[in-house]
Amino acid sequence: MQREKGDSLVEGYVSELWDFTRVSVTQNNFQELKEIWDQWNNEVRQLFFSNYGDLPYLLYMKVDNRLFRALAQFWNPAYSCFTFGNVDLVPTIEKYMALLRCSKILVDKVYSKAVNTPTFLKRLMNITGMSEERVTARIKQNGDSKCIPWKNLKDLILAHPNTRKKIDVFALSIYGLVVFPKTLRHVDETVTDLFDRLEKRVTPVPTILAETFRSLHFWKVDKVLYRVFFLKVIHH
Repeated sequence: MQREKGDSLVEGYVSELWDFTRVSVTQNNFQELKEIWDQWNNEVRQLFFSNYGDLPYLLYMKVDNRLFRALAQFWNPAYSCFTFGNVDLVPTIEKYMALLRCSKILVDKVYSKAVNTPTFLKRLMNITGMSEERVTARIKQNGDSKCIPWKNLKDLILAHPNTRKKIDVFALSIYGLVVFPKTLRHVDETVTDLFDRLEKRVTPVPTILAETFRSLHFWKVDKVLYRVFFLKVIHH
């Protein structure tokens, strides 16, 4: 569309790839999440599956660094984004729905951020069952947003007497550390808004797709977010 409608590039400009590209991938360590999942008996796991689908299997998906070496050839320095020509790489909502396999999700009920929503504090209190004082003490400021450390969530999962709250916090941790990571070993406040709406049986799939496309089209030559990992693309 930019080429058809015009853009800010100088007329006659030809985009060229750099001779050398170094790709560095960093992601959250999921070992502690795996250990918690492995410790749970079948009854607890089935309760999790019935509420959140196959979400835990994301913990066992390995990132193939070689794929990023292949992806680097599609980086367009002129537009500072990846361009794939006429190749159709659009994953469908149906495919993502099949991957999550959550019976509680209603396909035609899509998540959208409401104007008036509970505060991060209130959402965490509702999800974790902790008191206002305890939640307030654990909230951290990270730039222009707030977050809660994974360590605090892990301790809560291990010690919480309510099984349903355990799996709720565990699911929140997967969404925050695996699906929508922003700061290593922390769950960002924006994730809790989506998570809070899951109780109303909305599907998170369009949001996951939107975040994927946003990341693909706005990767910069810097350290930025891309779903389950952070990516740095450096050209020489």
